[in-house]
Amino acid sequence: MKAIQFTQYGGPDVLQVIDIARPVPKKKDVLIKVAAIGVNYADAARREGAYVVETPLPFILGSEVAGEVVEVGEDVKGIQVGTKVVTLLGSNRATGYAEYTLADSRGLIPLPENVDLTQAVALPLQGLTAYHILKTMGRLEKGETVIVHAAAGGVGTLAVQLAKMFGAGKVIATASSKEKLELAKNLGADETINYTETGWEKQILEVTEGKGADIILEMVGGHIFYESLQCLAPFGRLVFYGMASGKPVKFNPARLMEKNQSVLGFFLPQMMAKPALYQQSLHELLNYVNSGQLKLMLGGTFSLDEAADVHRLLQGRKTTGKLVLVP
Repeated sequence: MKAIQFTQYGGPDVLQVIDIARPVPKKKDVLIKVAAIGVNYADAARREGAYVVETPLPFILGSEVAGEVVEVGEDVKGIQVGTKVVTLLGSNRATGYAEYTLADSRGLIPLPENVDLTQAVALPLQGLTAYHILKTMGRLEKGETVIVHAAAGGVGTLAVQLAKMFGAGKVIATASSKEKLELAKNLGADETINYTETGWEKQILEVTEGKGADIILEMVGGHIFYESLQCLAPFGRLVFYGMASGKPVKFNPARLMEKNQSVLGFFLPQMMAKPALYQQSLHELLNYVNSGQLKLMLGGTFSLDEAADVHRLLQGRKTTGKLVLVP
């Protein structure tokens, strides 16, 4: 089968198309014929050797896939060959950039009839991230104000919609261009602000009448993190779930004491340690999509051997919505 592998850390050019043997399911595994692969900032971080956990070499990227089960292990119960599924492979089994991949049968979610495979792959990583940074970590309460940074991205487009669905009183979307802000507005954002402009944090304070936001979803890092803290309301929660800028942050936690504020970290693979929570929330998201409540924004589909080009687009901030590879 064809797969995308890298043998050294670096830029998109280190991604290589290789031919390897098709894997064989172990007892609780299934073999999935991959139809769609989600592309994420975590993939780029792994490629650069900058991921949250160590990335061993050589490595095949991809933790988010949708496809059809074509073979099952001898101990697999309740999953039949031919079932269309979506799953998150987990940080220690990320082998999704391939024509076939193995997955733990206990983490599979069969797809509703109205959700196709390309749509579904937008949910395991970015959908679950948007869901849990708002609900589990952010503890969003009805009427609260939420800032969604990078609101035109894969997580951002879902977080804007989910924040409104979960009862946010005001959703403030930030992005880097007029077109991206317009997309966020169309998805339900109440206010839109360009965070590449000097003084954007002052605009936040103006539209919140000086209070700031109760929840800030932050995945950029660098100066955006520090400026975001200036926009955090008393008892506010800043949820840090990525560092797309590649610039680390340092801060004195004592500054949180004055207004009883919190900074929380979120790393989705930890959710795999709680299968019931992972499965329940993914089922909920799929039902939202199936009923038409939640719109999935696809930023484009590309062939597997275009993986390097897709990484360049992703890191160049030239895309909106979810990027998908198709074997």
